[in-house]
Amino acid sequence: MVPSAESAGSRPGAGRRCPFPCLVAPTFGVRTAASVSIRLGKCFSLGPFHPPAASEPRVPDGLPDTFGSDSASPSPAMFGTESSLSMFLNTLTPKFYVALTGTSSLISGLILIFEWWYFRKYGTSFIEQVSVSHLRPLLGGVDNSSPSNSNPSNSDADSSRQSVSECKVWRNPLNLFRGAEYNRYTWVTGREPLTYYDMNLSAQDHQTFFTCDSDHLRPADAIMQKAWRERNPQARISAAHEALDIEDCATAYILLAEEEATTIVEAEKLFKQALKAGEGCYRRSQQTQHHGTQHETQHRRDTNVLVYIKRRLAMCSRKLGRTREAVKMMRDLMKEFPLLSMFNIHENLLESLLELQAYADVQAVLAKYDDISLPKSATICYTAALLKARAVSDKFSPEAASRRGLSPAEMNAVEAIHRAVEFNPHVPKYLLEMKSLILPPEHILKRGDSEAIAYAFFHLQHWKRVEGALNLLHCTWEGTFRMIPYPLEKGHLFYPYPVCTETADRELLPTVFHEVSVYPKKELPFFILFTAGLCSFTAMLALLTHQFPELMGVFAKAFLSTLFAPLNFIMEKVENILPSSLWHQLTRI
Repeated sequence: MVPSAESAGSRPGAGRRCPFPCLVAPTFGVRTAASVSIRLGKCFSLGPFHPPAASEPRVPDGLPDTFGSDSASPSPAMFGTESSLSMFLNTLTPKFYVALTGTSSLISGLILIFEWWYFRKYGTSFIEQVSVSHLRPLLGGVDNSSPSNSNPSNSDADSSRQSVSECKVWRNPLNLFRGAEYNRYTWVTGREPLTYYDMNLSAQDHQTFFTCDSDHLRPADAIMQKAWRERNPQARISAAHEALDIEDCATAYILLAEEEATTIVEAEKLFKQALKAGEGCYRRSQQTQHHGTQHETQHRRDTNVLVYIKRRLAMCSRKLGRTREAVKMMRDLMKEFPLLSMFNIHENLLESLLELQAYADVQAVLAKYDDISLPKSATICYTAALLKARAVSDKFSPEAASRRGLSPAEMNAVEAIHRAVEFNPHVPKYLLEMKSLILPPEHILKRGDSEAIAYAFFHLQHWKRVEGALNLLHCTWEGTFRMIPYPLEKGHLFYPYPVCTETADRELLPTVFHEVSVYPKKELPFFILFTAGLCSFTAMLALLTHQFPELMGVFAKAFLSTLFAPLNFIMEKVENILPSSLWHQLTRI
């Protein structure tokens, strides 16, 4: 009720009357829109407003009016803002909240789908990548050009050079024939087993091995020099036939055997014709190799052509079942050209010897090539593990080993498996048939998924032939990861696992129908988890608001009041501390 003049005469400002007596309080604090609307409702429900009497002076607008020791009356502008906000909130219906939460759920769901697709395709979060690449430099990135950061920049350059060397792509020594194997797969399944990046690397290899600067002096070689640069397979085949119309050209026969022949038998016939032409060119260039740089380059090209032809002929013999003949050809080739290790012929020899079950010969080859100074491969590491597992796998039992412990021979086998798994952790999933195999690419990345596919494609049968070998592998291979908990930072027997393998493997392997194996396993990015939680939460709110609008309104008001309670408490404390005049000026602003 409105205080009388008598009761108000004992305090300052007793001669004035507030036009909104229901809002008078000992101290004016910040009130929420809901409390202001309730008090305004009470005020306006008292009846028509009566202006103060003429004897009671009105307070001019803009001047403070005190109702206590240090309280200031709220400004009319503030009343208008809070009342309009209250009216706006009161006019919102439950349908609005349903639409709001539903729209939020839809937007967050679309972001979630895009983030998941981007993560599966590129292995990283789009939002994180944009933040690191674009937002961090704008928010104060480090300037690498400053003198104080010269050492870190040098270390980054060294690490980048090291990663480039680690991610070198190698020619697959057991690569298949395009016409007789890759193209047949395409005809049957309608899928392309080779990526554009892989075929482009093969084109570069062909230009390096099969061409030289003096090709323009011989018409057939000049045509083939252009043919190796053609992207269209039919154009390459037509150019090869055109070169053969001029003369017997070894590289033309190679191209036809690789791409036009539809069977291994046809490819072998063409390679034999290529061998006849290649041996003639090799003998002629061998006699003139010391006559100048141009002749030396031509002899090197003819040597590469001859080695390639003999190696592919040995592979044809291996595929046609003449394994002993293939082994002899490979041994002769390694004796004749011992310095050409770039072709990795010893890996072809190891696979053929395993097919013959000549394990003593396999051990002799490993003793020569499994050296610390030579680059390792999955074939060398896993073949060594297979030989040591063969000695104990037939009698190995995990229950018996847990009771009595491992014998020295079993310990050597387990250590060999751990060594192989550390070098390439992707291979066991293919050997144990936990992942489906695809045709191996023409190029592989050592320690990557592409090398694991190439190894398992040819050597899975050899592991199955040794009784108990896969069982021993299944029981022991995961123990490797306990020895190297941080593989990207520190290795156990090899260098730390390179971080670039996933990117290179995604270029080499057909990701359309093959899921690239990633090591170490990446956790889901934060933004995928965040958007998934946000989408689920907003969808649940939309559903509950649609089904129970009144109950959700009560919960929303309780949540908002709890959320703003600390802010109201702080503002009230600030009102008590700040002078009334200063607070009044701030409220006006």
